[in-house]
Amino acid sequence: MSKPRVSIPVGEGDAGQRLDRFLASALDGYSRTQVQGLNAAGAILVDGRVRSDSFALSAGETVEVEITPSIAAPAGAPAPQQIAIPVVYEDETVVVVDKPAGMVVHPAHGNWDGTLVNALLGRGTPLSTLGSTDRPGVVHRLDKDTSGIMVLARTDAAYRSLAAQFKDKETEKTYHALVHGHVRAREITIEKPIARHPVHRQRMAVAATGGRAARTDVFVVDTFQHFDYIRVLTHSGRTHQIRVHMAHVGNPLLGDLLYGGRRSRGAGNQGRGKTTFERLMKIMPRHALHATRLSFTHPELETRMTFTSALPADMRSAMELLYREDRAREMPA
Repeated sequence: MSKPRVSIPVGEGDAGQRLDRFLASALDGYSRTQVQGLNAAGAILVDGRVRSDSFALSAGETVEVEITPSIAAPAGAPAPQQIAIPVVYEDETVVVVDKPAGMVVHPAHGNWDGTLVNALLGRGTPLSTLGSTDRPGVVHRLDKDTSGIMVLARTDAAYRSLAAQFKDKETEKTYHALVHGHVRAREITIEKPIARHPVHRQRMAVAATGGRAARTDVFVVDTFQHFDYIRVLTHSGRTHQIRVHMAHVGNPLLGDLLYGGRRSRGAGNQGRGKTTFERLMKIMPRHALHATRLSFTHPELETRMTFTSALPADMRSAMELLYREDRAREMPA
């Protein structure tokens, strides 16, 4: 049996709206998060084409939706759950956490509980619902398998301030990562726009035309026979930005099955390199990316605050293995 489909025309008054916001208002009983789940599943078309959640609609377009009940979220706001979460700093305005790898930030399709938001609510931490009741307090995100420092807003005033800082690039975000191969120089800047992959909806890609501007600064910290250890500064917050940019320049993250292609599965490695790769994957079966530093201006105190996080145990063990078994040559000039 075919799934029900609805067609919704975009009127003059709706022009310029984001696709996800438009449908959250137009579809009775669907939240913005549920709409994003439908879009991720390829169930939404704009004039017959797949578009991103943030796509700005134009008057006269038609949005077609394949209604998929299985994607619907549980009713109500995220439920408090008793889940341990490392809190680095907390006051009445903000809460800063050291997110572990493997934890999703907020409930969404496929992960309706066990998230960072569930954990914070479970410990009695109030979070602002100004942005969305589905993802309270969330002003920026880390991928499920990316670990490290995050800040969330406890009050609506804090949400407005932090959201504006991230939008205006007034925050500073630093990451450390292990990548395949050798970056072409000690320092490089990658400025390539990023958009939803036109075919594979779960992926992002460097866009040939259009897309959203994205800049990533890369610094080689140390180098091995088959890998580089890098420090990364991002000047934008695009989905999967570091992973997409590093794969684009031929240096995908170690363990990145989504963007690493054959290299992330060990294909092409031979001899000692293959053995080292296999051992690394046993140590840390996830992409090797950690948010080590975050700076922002406190919404109420108006002072600059900086928080750091040491490499987690799996990345430290991976580095120790590389120092023992994959030392090779001088760092690139």
